[in-house]
Amino acid sequence: MEAYEAGQRHFGENYMQEFLAKAELMPKDVHWHFIGNMQSQKCKKIASVKNLYAIETIDNEKKARLVNQAREAIQTPLRIYVQINTSGEPNKAGVMPSEALELCKVVQSLEYLRLQGLMTIGSISNSQLQDQNPDFQLLSDLRLKLQKELNSPLELSMGMSSDFPLAIKYGSDSVRVGSSIFGSRPTEKPESVVSSK
Repeated sequence: MEAYEAGQRHFGENYMQEFLAKAELMPKDVHWHFIGNMQSQKCKKIASVKNLYAIETIDNEKKARLVNQAREAIQTPLRIYVQINTSGEPNKAGVMPSEALELCKVVQSLEYLRLQGLMTIGSISNSQLQDQNPDFQLLSDLRLKLQKELNSPLELSMGMSSDFPLAIKYGSDSVRVGSSIFGSRPTEKPESVVSSK
């Protein structure tokens, strides 16, 4: 609550259960960003939270359509970032860069979704580089290409506590710096967030 009391209103959450619990407990003027991997069967539950500001991890058409259905039910559009797999790692979520345009067009076509931008979580090895980052470069270049194709501005969400200064140099509009502000997560994820009331 200290960050909220200091004026911060945008908060991100990786895990569905923690997101749902915190969204229930925190003041309703918080703008929530869901930034974790999202299973298809959980899309509607996550997207039904009224003060959800954005989902930054849409990586296929099925998820986009499920989120759109949930937002239609509450008659509130939602900002969407398409997640791009810039590193090509098979274990990483995200659509391949070559398929990004098609997915962006799907998002644009859905009534209750607003295409806000592109997001990536690059490789660990690239995040440790000091002067260059191939993942950030790829996403920055892809944004320029897609903005022309889509005739629409796109934001970039990339960079974490360890590499956000370099991400900003590459044009990132939004960074994830939770561990710098709140400290590292416990080794074991908490089972739930419990109200102190």
